[in-house]
Amino acid sequence: MSTPAHDPLTDPHTAPADDPLSRERSHLASSRSALRAMREDVESLDISNVTANWVNAEVLARQIDERIKALADLSDTPLFFGRLDYLHAPGADRAEGADGERFYIGRRHVHDHDGDPMVIDWRAPVSQPFYRASKKDPMDIALRRRFGYTRGDITAYEDEHLSDPAEAARTSKLLQQEIERPRVGPMRDIVATIQPEQDEIVRSGLGGTVCVQGGPGTGKTAVGLHRVAYLLYAHRERLARTGTLVIGPNRSFLHYIEQVLPALGELTVQQATVDDLVATGVDVRGTDDAPAAVIKGDARMAEVLRRAVYAHVTLPTEPVVVVRGSRRWRVPAYELESIVRELLDRGIRYGAAREALPQRIAHAVLVQMERSGEAPDDRVQDSVARNAAVKAVVKQVWPPVDPAKLVLRLLTDADFLAEHAAGILDEDEQKTIVWAKPVRSVKSAKWSAADAVLIDETTDLVQRTHSLGHVVLDEAQDLSPMQYRAVGRRCTTGSATVLGDLAQGTTPWATRSWDEALAHLGKTDGVIEELTAGFRVPTDVITYASRLLPHIAPGLAPVASVRENPGFFEVRTAEDTAEVVAACEELLRNEGSTGLIAADARVPALAEALTAAGIGYLAPGEETTAETRLTLVPASLAKGLEYDYVVLDEPQAVVDGEPDERTGLRRLYVSLTRAVSGLIVTHGAPLPPQLT
Repeated sequence: MSTPAHDPLTDPHTAPADDPLSRERSHLASSRSALRAMREDVESLDISNVTANWVNAEVLARQIDERIKALADLSDTPLFFGRLDYLHAPGADRAEGADGERFYIGRRHVHDHDGDPMVIDWRAPVSQPFYRASKKDPMDIALRRRFGYTRGDITAYEDEHLSDPAEAARTSKLLQQEIERPRVGPMRDIVATIQPEQDEIVRSGLGGTVCVQGGPGTGKTAVGLHRVAYLLYAHRERLARTGTLVIGPNRSFLHYIEQVLPALGELTVQQATVDDLVATGVDVRGTDDAPAAVIKGDARMAEVLRRAVYAHVTLPTEPVVVVRGSRRWRVPAYELESIVRELLDRGIRYGAAREALPQRIAHAVLVQMERSGEAPDDRVQDSVARNAAVKAVVKQVWPPVDPAKLVLRLLTDADFLAEHAAGILDEDEQKTIVWAKPVRSVKSAKWSAADAVLIDETTDLVQRTHSLGHVVLDEAQDLSPMQYRAVGRRCTTGSATVLGDLAQGTTPWATRSWDEALAHLGKTDGVIEELTAGFRVPTDVITYASRLLPHIAPGLAPVASVRENPGFFEVRTAEDTAEVVAACEELLRNEGSTGLIAADARVPALAEALTAAGIGYLAPGEETTAETRLTLVPASLAKGLEYDYVVLDEPQAVVDGEPDERTGLRRLYVSLTRAVSGLIVTHGAPLPPQLT
């Protein structure tokens, strides 16, 4: 069954017609034809007579359209990237000597007209040995074959005879080539290069929350996205009901990653930023200084808000009298107080308790009716609950709360804040977050992003937030505790995948530990995994950037690059922007994308210099093309992005652009680690001492 090992550099065009590479290319052509037939079958479906009404027809038509999109054949994307030859048929009794089977591993399932598989989805259990089998544990695999591609065509293959004791373990050349392949366009998937430690995270169960600490280039973002794709494959019906969501730090980042899941056949995953999640109708037009933002993002604010909400409840001091016909039913004040205290003690949402209160009062009336010999039913209880006297009591005892108005009062009324923050925030902290100028209304207020999170927290105190089945939270290290709580509300009955790097935290409230983050998220049972093998950043670049780790994240393990190519790295003096532009021109002579990363304040001058030199450039998140391969990136937006080559302008200016040195050094660490193949650091000012 197995074939001889093949040098991946062999020219396929000189190979004989009956050689293994020709047969594999023939299977690729047949698989593409089968996929096209699958798509045509769906396109030819006639649903005109199978739906009862136009609503069902619309739903079915949309499902068919999504299925057609999922069956698209991406010409530049390999339909399959590997092959497994099993010693025995999976699941068969090996004692019976069952013949092995051959499976081609790809991005989606493809079958022929008889229903026999031609390509197996990478997420299927039978595909798992492609990622995890080794010479020590071959997992019943005789042969693992990897394929090399050029623009969608097979150009090479490489074999590992895992069950052959005579063949020594070796590093895959094709795997290295794929890892180091130039990146043009949006973020690509890593499905062909997933490593065993990454595969364990990808395939972990839906019920558990996983937190992935990973340094630059360890593939944590791609692992998170592939985990979503895997969970949708393994638990499709459940997640179709409950929903999935990917949360990124900004719109540029989401645009950058948005093509990964469609390439894996998944089209139904929502994407949002935290600001999108907490957009509760208020217009975010203002900003906070760092001290105010830190306090507003502190988890202690949750208790301040809870106190302020439930302070609206007042214990009744008068009885309620319900008149029905000629009868009067009196519920005494002490019994009303008991009902209110019981609802408070249960700790249910403010709004749910308010809705329950009239029913509880009505029930007390019905008990009296039954004692007097009447036989009231549920309709009578509902009628009593709607009685004007009962409504009046509920309005007085448990009035409605408008979340935005409540937060506005806390931020503008120092006495109201002091009342509910007593023992939680000290006087200086209270003064820091109270607005200096009065505000007339919710609409006229200049709300900040942190204020919107407070309103979202208050809204959840009043009415429960809808929970999704699974949430992926990327670049999580930059979230405040209150933002973690906002995300956690979206997966209270589901699970989460948390991705981040403590060394890349660039906000004043950046995460100090993942245990603390999971606690704020409401997932204290989450498992923390660490990825330390670097696949993206070249050895020389990550070694240089790691000089900053003792100053920004003491004790955090540095990334160990597994790249065989050390990459291109140079630090050079550039007295003016013309020399920076010259460095960009030099790197643009290489294949792939180039990023020019600079302190935000220096971006306008560099943009002017690029334009003067006739060099076109893109903004972060915009897709590179063959004509325009340079992206001008403000350092504040560099996180999560990657380019084949990077010019980093003035490291000290990047540090100085942040409110404190530690945050600035973390921003510099992020900027230094965006390169895949090469980095030029240009500077006129002295370099930060932490780098020298």
